[in-house]
Amino acid sequence: MHAVVVWWDLAASGRTIEDLRQFLREEAVDRFAGVEGLVFKAWLADPAENRWGAVLFWESAEAAARPIPARAAELIGYPPSRREAFDVEATVEGPHSLEGLSRLGLAFGAGS
Repeated sequence: MHAVVVWWDLAASGRTIEDLRQFLREEAVDRFAGVEGLVFKAWLADPAENRWGAVLFWESAEAAARPIPARAAELIGYPPSRREAFDVEATVEGPHSLEGLSRLGLAFGAGS
C-alpha cells in the first residue's frame, strides 16, 4: 500500500472550509468512490490554520501515480501547498460500532 497526504493553505484562495464541505457533499465523495486503486480517502480541515487536505490510501505506488480528479485544485485555484507520499508499513482496523467508513464527517452532519 501507498499513502499520500496533501494540504492546501487556503489563505490566498478565497475559498472557505464550508465551501469545500459543500463540494464534498455535491460531487467529490461520489467522484472518488469510483477511482480505481483507491482504498480509502479522508478529507481533513484545520480551521485554526485555515488548511484543507486529504489522506489517500492506494493499493500501490503505481495506483497513486495515476491521474485523479483535480477539481479541488480547480476550486481552490492552485495545486496543494504540500504533498507527501509514503509506503505503508502496516494497517489495522480496530473494533468499532460504525457500519462503514463512507460518508462520515462534518460535511455530512456527523460530529467530529
